[in-house]
Amino acid sequence: MKKNDEKHWFQAILGIIKEHRACALASVNVEHLLSCWQIGGVLSSKIKQDGWGRSTIDRLVDYIHTNAPDEKGYGRSNLYSMVGVYEAFSAEEFICLTEKHARQLIVQMPSGQISHETDTSIEFPGGLEIVQMPSGQLRSMPEVLALTTFSNLVEIVNRVKSTQERLFYIVYAHRERLKTLELRKCIVDDAYASLLGGGKKNFSKALKTIYPDSPVMFKDAAFVDFLNLPAKHTEKRLRRGIVKNMKDFILSIGKDFLFVDEEYTLTVGGKDFRADLLFYHRALQCLVAVELKAREFRPSDMGQLEFYLEALDRDVRRQNENPSIGILLCKNADRSVVEYAMSRTMSPAMVAEYKRVMIPKEVLQETFETYLALPTPKKNGVHKRTNRNLLK
Repeated sequence: MKKNDEKHWFQAILGIIKEHRACALASVNVEHLLSCWQIGGVLSSKIKQDGWGRSTIDRLVDYIHTNAPDEKGYGRSNLYSMVGVYEAFSAEEFICLTEKHARQLIVQMPSGQISHETDTSIEFPGGLEIVQMPSGQLRSMPEVLALTTFSNLVEIVNRVKSTQERLFYIVYAHRERLKTLELRKCIVDDAYASLLGGGKKNFSKALKTIYPDSPVMFKDAAFVDFLNLPAKHTEKRLRRGIVKNMKDFILSIGKDFLFVDEEYTLTVGGKDFRADLLFYHRALQCLVAVELKAREFRPSDMGQLEFYLEALDRDVRRQNENPSIGILLCKNADRSVVEYAMSRTMSPAMVAEYKRVMIPKEVLQETFETYLALPTPKKNGVHKRTNRNLLK
């Protein structure tokens, strides 16, 4: 067998391993979610119908620990979390919202997730069976919940009140593969408003033309509270703080960024110029230069950023990569000045602020459906069902 053929089959076998491992993990997550959902439904019913209180729940915890000592995660706090998740996501408002956006959400769902309805009967050892719950049938678990983990759902229920925001964060956690602590930071930083808000007049026409999905991939504001910056600070301190806290910073601007270097040197005409931060964006497959300004945005800043983008595209960008993107991150910016500055630029660029920006709720609705319809990026080389092609 030739080495190329051998490598071909090795890749195929590794692809099978990765695909089925991902499916197995997804299946385990779904079963865990269904378990929590049913327990939450039963307890919700008993609390409302039969007045089960804290002492009863404590006796249930003791009973589980005594009769199933190996089962973990069934303390009082977790049981009440199951009730909270069930009641939040079985609410009519949430069910109607998921049905309204069913067409967008179906492309997000992993294949073969929930193939059975929630069982509303409980069978006990010895043949005893309760055919119906006291409150009637439990609601079936919405399939969209299988996009994320139970811990993430608890975080969403505890920190997010709006039904639409809850659906957004479920999809967002899935798309960005967020762990619970990462999701918490995104909620605290109001990723919902930052990603969906505004008319995106801080984006150049070139950026929206070359990268149509960029308005709902890049945030309008980067929240850098973790840097503990004083009211007056230098760009050097800002840059060093970002580099030192790179993981938190990447979460604040969008998760698909890979850090390349700080003060990246670009040599043009025998002179050295330095871009503050250089990243590579995995999903867009392009370089991203981030220029920092510890002051208000000035129109002249765009000339400097465009110069860096030209140098990157001519001297650094590889043939298989897309045009470089520029992000000007400044302390604050007048929206009208930004709009004027961006209207004529021919480079894919945007202006963002590193502070919290409150965005009216009615503006967020305009891009909510667009975000749900975005395709989920392929991660870690696991491409759904594409491994079959390797076997042909």
